[in-house]
Amino acid sequence: MAADITKRIAALKAELAELEAQLPPPVSPLAPAAFPDLPLIDGVRFATAEAGVKYKGRTDVMLAEICEGAQVAGVFTRSTTRAAPVLRCEEALAAHTAAPDAGGKFAILVNSGNANAFTGGRGFESVDALRAGVAAALGCEAAQVFTASTGVIGEPLPHSRIETSLNGLVGALDAGHARSAAEAIMTTDTFAKGAKAELELDGAVVKISGFAKGSGMIAPDMATMLVYIFTDAKISQSVLQRMLWLENANTFNCITVDGDTSTSDTLLLVATGRADMPVIKDFADPRARKFRAALQGVMRDLAQQVARDGEGATKLIEVRVTGANADGPAHRIAMSIANSPLVKTAVAGEDPNWGRVVMAVGKAGERADRDRLTIRFGDILVAENGRVAPGYTEEAGAAYMKQDVIVIAVDIGLDSGKATVWTCDLTHQYITINADYRS
Repeated sequence: MAADITKRIAALKAELAELEAQLPPPVSPLAPAAFPDLPLIDGVRFATAEAGVKYKGRTDVMLAEICEGAQVAGVFTRSTTRAAPVLRCEEALAAHTAAPDAGGKFAILVNSGNANAFTGGRGFESVDALRAGVAAALGCEAAQVFTASTGVIGEPLPHSRIETSLNGLVGALDAGHARSAAEAIMTTDTFAKGAKAELELDGAVVKISGFAKGSGMIAPDMATMLVYIFTDAKISQSVLQRMLWLENANTFNCITVDGDTSTSDTLLLVATGRADMPVIKDFADPRARKFRAALQGVMRDLAQQVARDGEGATKLIEVRVTGANADGPAHRIAMSIANSPLVKTAVAGEDPNWGRVVMAVGKAGERADRDRLTIRFGDILVAENGRVAPGYTEEAGAAYMKQDVIVIAVDIGLDSGKATVWTCDLTHQYITINADYRS
């Protein structure tokens, strides 16, 4: 009898653990109040499906159909172990860049739960099979299908499960399904991330709509996580690509959660050209500057949402570095502070330990003079001239650390170089999420 009861208890515990694993994580306390009402982009339709790649009871595949005549720009991870989908996307973008007016519709296919990374030749077999399947279902060229996968590394992708869902995906395509698409590509994210902008160009209202996923393994070296942005503007491929590359440097390359760069990071920007306006062909065109400003706003919003949803995060940290000898060194100093586990855990514990900031400046390997440093927490002057500021109190610092958004400002005191980056605190929950990630 006792043995039977023990077995029954063990079975119930296993069943409970399985049910708990299927529950979504609690929503980050830093999440926006609501997902934005994204505008419809003429020439783009979305659909999602439950393919069961890894997760049960939730969508895990997203398909986007993009009209003929569109232009596509992209940036990808520069990890030396990047995944098969990334390598195929690089090939597709190179072909499009070489013949941007070749015609034909495009497609984007994304799955969550499995990264299809470090799977040898099988990884390419999966990507090629899926591209061929999408091409047949949509009537486009396989070379114009961009794929991405996110999730566990090192496990073969069960791509047949996704192939089975393709006809249903095509039948469900709808311009209004952007939010569903954003939800389908989530992994450890606690909320779907979307952003939008509208502007007037040549009398036409131009729309920008984007969504992203990302929560951990965030320390990009080109883009970050999976990000898809769409606009109906008419812009040449070369101008679109240059805009994306430049604004990426100011947004997605300025966030970090844990200092780890993904094998699968992909950022695509699609311009359908359906807006009633002359095409922007010159980067110096005033309309290009106006569009670029709006694009930066969308990209920065999405990047900050990723930092807000850092695994286990309870605080958003903005690091501002000024007075460096150039912008590049300022960025590296800022990232040194943002990536420091000691700084991040101090913020998690609401400890105004400014000595850790000094440490992180010093380890960056850039020019700095201890006796010229100025450190502020928000508007509070903490340290200057190589020592604690005369009017600073630990009580004031501790009170400031209780806020949800923490600003750490450091002036190096050498020149005019500056940079701003975003990160989050490092809590026990980060360890819990990643210790149990494959279970």
